[in-house]
Amino acid sequence: MSTVVEARDVFRVHSTPEGDAAALQGLTLTIRAGEILTVLGPSGAGKTSFLRILAGLDLPSAGSVRVFGSDLRTLGSGARARYRSEVLGYLDQHYERALAPELTARELVSLRLRADGVEREAREARADELLERVGLATKTASLPRQLSGGEQQRVALCAAVAHRPRLLLADEPTGELDAASARLVYDAVAELAADEGCTVVIVSHDPAATAIADRFVHIRDGRVSEETVAGEGLIVVGRGGWLRLPQELLERAGIGERAAASLEDDRIVVTAAASDGAAAEAAAEPAAAVPGRIVASVTDVVKTHGRGVSAARVLDGLEAVFEGGRLTVVTGPSGSGKTTLLHLLAGLDLPDAGEVRVAGADVHALDRARRAELRRRDIALVPQQSGLVPFLSARENVELGQQIRGLDADPTEVLRAVGLSERAGQRVSRLSAGEQVRVAVARALAARPSLLLVDEPTARLDEANALRLAALLTTLARETGAAVVCATHDPVVIEQADHELALAAAPVAVG
Repeated sequence: MSTVVEARDVFRVHSTPEGDAAALQGLTLTIRAGEILTVLGPSGAGKTSFLRILAGLDLPSAGSVRVFGSDLRTLGSGARARYRSEVLGYLDQHYERALAPELTARELVSLRLRADGVEREAREARADELLERVGLATKTASLPRQLSGGEQQRVALCAAVAHRPRLLLADEPTGELDAASARLVYDAVAELAADEGCTVVIVSHDPAATAIADRFVHIRDGRVSEETVAGEGLIVVGRGGWLRLPQELLERAGIGERAAASLEDDRIVVTAAASDGAAAEAAAEPAAAVPGRIVASVTDVVKTHGRGVSAARVLDGLEAVFEGGRLTVVTGPSGSGKTTLLHLLAGLDLPDAGEVRVAGADVHALDRARRAELRRRDIALVPQQSGLVPFLSARENVELGQQIRGLDADPTEVLRAVGLSERAGQRVSRLSAGEQVRVAVARALAARPSLLLVDEPTARLDEANALRLAALLTTLARETGAAVVCATHDPVVIEQADHELALAAAPVAVG
């Protein structure tokens, strides 16, 4: 089988005012023609850096990357642009950015072919063929807003392969989808790859991405640390005998900064070192939740999105209470109303019927100015898109949030609470995805809210960082007494919660 990608001793160093940071540190990897390869790893491991090099968007600082025999380092900018246009297909996690809201699914899929000068009849036939293959034959005339998240991502997938690329790159393609929608997207990727004879590289933190893979590898600290082929998982032994153990195993075993290794028969046993205070702290279980005061509640809430024939009821008679000192997770499939509920609790939207109460105030009865005052005083929201200022440091982002709210306090304590005291001076753009989420949580905590709302905080995190963040949210609820409400479909977060509010129903058409 021929080789499509051959990466040898690849380094990628980013230079910043804070100093140089190495994203890739000697990565070596070969990808064969027709293979579906999944690249896993924690946030900041170098996955996206590797994908950007494969896409010709960045160049390696050292080492070589050959794709279909061409060394990407020696190609000029024009040749790399042609390579991206003719050879590559790209599927992004943020599928909504690739979908112009005024175009139908058929128009979106055929848009690239139109730019290439393909006749209308041929490009629409190609679009309809692809949409039918991914189960969207009845959605060809639908606009993006009329599709679920999973359906939008499948449309984006069809658009990415419409021009028959030889290499498809997928960057966290299901990070914002529930498990059922993610399976449909993965199945569609596998089917189209087989039908089109396309080599696929999926970068993800989601273990479910391995279900369709011929092979999957883990990247840690900028190198391949593990490889799994045909169900056999192997830990790569590097030069000098170094081993990189899966971070989630270390987290669950309570191993922090130091470990003890012993030889028992023919096995090496690794345990937490007795002197490792960090391990003892990480392994400690949070105190049991004590039912507290009711911070927020919704009573018989009804909410409909859209008008006329496109109207859909996402919440219908919802009842729930949220107590201080507890972490409540709101679960359900994409489109079930998780984000809508958070926006109602935050006073960013109003119900069609029913009552929403927060900190003793009837949110549904307040005007815009008084809802804004309630948010400033009692509520903090961490949205999916955190809105951090990338060129400011972690500390400056927290301070900016405080200034907007008219607060004047040292952010050191909240940054320490989320484990970022040593990274406080680093620009946000240089932080990993998991660290950026923690900055957003710190910014929200600095407001000292009685109600903390968090929307899909682990959508872009690996399992180890998701576990760490879920434990953090639980601890924050206990220590601050706030009611923490987290919209999520991540089982790692759900298992840490005190209470689960399941929104199982899909939106109901009312038009």
